[in-house]
Amino acid sequence: MMEWEQLLSLRRQGDKNKRLRVEQDPTRLGFEVDYDRIIFSHYFRSLQDKTQVIPLSKTDFVHTRLTHSLEVSVVGRSLGRLAGTELLKKYPALAQTHGYTFNDFGAIVAAAALAHDIGNPPFGHSGEKAIGSFFDHGPGRRFEGQLTPPEYEDLVRFEGNAHGYHLLTASREGVPGGLRLSYATLGAFMKYPKQSLPHKPDKHIASKKFGFFQSEAGDFESVATELGLLERNFSGAARAWHRHPLTYLVEAADDICYSIIDFEDGINLGLISEDYALEFLIKLVSGKINSEKYRSIGGKRDRLGYLRAIAINSLVQDAVRIFMEEEEAILAGKFSDSLLDRSAYKAQLRDILDLSVERIYQAPEVVEKEISGYRILSDILDVVTGALTRRLEGKNTAYDRLILQILPEPMDTAVPESLYEALMQACSFTASLSDGAAVHLHNKILGKQL
Repeated sequence: MMEWEQLLSLRRQGDKNKRLRVEQDPTRLGFEVDYDRIIFSHYFRSLQDKTQVIPLSKTDFVHTRLTHSLEVSVVGRSLGRLAGTELLKKYPALAQTHGYTFNDFGAIVAAAALAHDIGNPPFGHSGEKAIGSFFDHGPGRRFEGQLTPPEYEDLVRFEGNAHGYHLLTASREGVPGGLRLSYATLGAFMKYPKQSLPHKPDKHIASKKFGFFQSEAGDFESVATELGLLERNFSGAARAWHRHPLTYLVEAADDICYSIIDFEDGINLGLISEDYALEFLIKLVSGKINSEKYRSIGGKRDRLGYLRAIAINSLVQDAVRIFMEEEEAILAGKFSDSLLDRSAYKAQLRDILDLSVERIYQAPEVVEKEISGYRILSDILDVVTGALTRRLEGKNTAYDRLILQILPEPMDTAVPESLYEALMQACSFTASLSDGAAVHLHNKILGKQL
C-alpha cells in the first residue's frame, strides 16, 4: 500500500535533508512555490500561442493551451481541496501530527494541473503525431539502426507528457533540477509513470501512453522511490509504477475541462448550433438548473456559462465521490480506470465527446491547420536534426552553422554526447515552439521571410 505521508513529500531534487510540513513557512508553502515556479516559467508562457482545439485561431474567445491549463488548474484545486477535506477526516494524523491541511492537497493538484500541457508541441495533438511521423515514416527513419529500441520508441511515439516532465526537471548550466518542484507535485503530474516500451502492455489507464523519456528514467525512479509508488511488473527490464493517487484528480480536472469547454468553444465558433448544444448540456445538468434564473439570462454566452458552471460543479462532486470510494484500491494499485470512466454522468459525457469529435475536432478548419502543422514541423525537424547530428559527427556545413545560431542556449554551442541526445534536443526545441513561432521559423527556412 502507498502511504499518504510519503506521497505528500516536499522533497526537491538536490535536497540532503527531509522537508517537514510542520516546519514550512505558512506564508509561502512548498506546494504553493511549485505553482509559482511553473506559472513564471517561459515554458508556461509559450502556451498562450499553442493550440487547444482550433489551430492558429484568430478569434478572441477560443481557448489556447494557456487558458485551458489555467482552467484545469482551478478545477484541480477544487478537486484537491474537496478530496483533502475527506482524506484528513479519514487520516487525522496527517493534520494532527504532520501539519497537512486540505489546502495542501489542492495546491499539489493545482500545480500539477497547471503544468499538465507544458510539454505539448505546436498545433495540438497533431504536433505529437507529426514529430513521431518524421522518425517513423519520414527522413528521421534513417536513425533507427543507430539507436536502441527504447530510444527509437521515444522518438516515433513522441509524447507531450514525457516532454513536459523533461522541461520541468532537466538541469541546465547553473540550474540543477530545472524548476526543482516538490516530488509530490512531480508525482501528481505523472499521468503515465512508465517508459515508452512496452507499448500499451495492458488496459490500465496508466499504460495508455508513457510519461518519461530514456533520458529521465533514472530521475523519475528517484521520485518514485521517495514517494513510495508501487512498482508494476512487465516483461523485460522496463520500469513502470502505479500512479500517484492525486494524478487521478489531475486527470479528472483535464477531462472535465476539455469535455465541457472544448464543447463551448465549438458553440461559440458556430460549429455546433446553440439549440442542439443546449440540449446536450441540459441532459448533463438535469435537475440542477434554476429554471427561473436560466430563463432570465439573455445572451448566448451567459446561458452557456451558467450551464457550464453547473456541469463542472456536478462533475467535480462526482469525481471526488468516486475518488474517496476507490481511495484504498488506488493506494493498493488496484484501480485501473480514470475517475470519469466510473462517473454517473459517463453516458452524457460520451454523447458530448462524440458530438465534439464530429463537429469540432474533425471540422475543416481544424483538419486543414493540422495538415499544415505536419509539414511545418517535419521541415523544421529535418534541418535541426541535420545540423545537430552533423555537428556531432564533425561534418556540419555552413548552413548547419547558421541553423545552430537560432537554437537556444546551450544547444547552440554544447555538443551532445550521443546521437540520441542530439535527436532529443531537436525534438525538444521543435516541441517547445509556439504555433506562431513555428510558422515564422518555417517561413525563414523556406526563404519566404527575410
